[in-house]
Amino acid sequence: MIEMNPEIACGKPVIKGTRITVKLVLELLANGWNIEDIMEEYNLTEEQVKAAIEYAEYLAEKVRIVKI
Repeated sequence: MIEMNPEIACGKPVIKGTRITVKLVLELLANGWNIEDIMEEYNLTEEQVKAAIEYAEYLAEKVRIVKI
């Protein structure tokens, strides 16, 4: 559901088939929007919005601090 293409949104992760970035979805949620509002405003499915959240969760899990 999430893709990165250097020709779309400068290679930032977007919802596949759109120019809507994962970052935008997360910013909207952080600013009080609910999933239904995002779906309506940006013509997305619940599955697409949740995929953006899950992608961010995946990335957050991969971040580690390494002691040098």
